[in-house]
Amino acid sequence: MAAKTFQPIPLEREKRAALPTNEAAYHLNRAEQTLRMWAIKNDGAVKCLRVNGRLQWPVSQIKAVMGVAP
Repeated sequence: MAAKTFQPIPLEREKRAALPTNEAAYHLNRAEQTLRMWAIKNDGAVKCLRVNGRLQWPVSQIKAVMGVAP
């Protein structure tokens, strides 16, 4: 199976409520595994949401951490 790639959208233009792990890691400048550890330990800069067994990262929290105006 081919890996999914994405075109990064600037946080200022992001319209979705939450991002998948790979995109959130890109915006936070962290490894995907770091975000997964945040989810497991339930700590970290951003709290994840679990939707149908998948991790989703709220855009509003990512923007707050990165200092981007909502």
